[in-house]
Amino acid sequence: MAVFPYQYSNINGIPSLEVRRIIVSDTSVDFVFRPDWDRNPTRGILFIHVPEAIPEGTTTTLPIRFSMAGSSRNVTVASGANLTVADFAGIGYYLVAYDRNAGALQLIG
Repeated sequence: MAVFPYQYSNINGIPSLEVRRIIVSDTSVDFVFRPDWDRNPTRGILFIHVPEAIPEGTTTTLPIRFSMAGSSRNVTVASGANLTVADFAGIGYYLVAYDRNAGALQLIG
């Protein structure tokens, strides 16, 4: 039984983060953010701005990860599978659901 029947999400609005760099390696494509990720909520929706494209010729099966504050986490899609370069639409704004406690980072749209 839960102690609290509900939890607040995005109490102070929806945070917006911008990708600072895109790093392509043999195992993943990392979207790097400023290292102050810890100021963001533990659960809620985030706006993610991707101002640059993934470099041409990048292997389309590589998973996309968000890297911040010294750690990286794979981004998933609704089915629970990793978001890959092939699934990624490119430059633009994206909605992501984030739950630090559950370790979930999922692309909404």
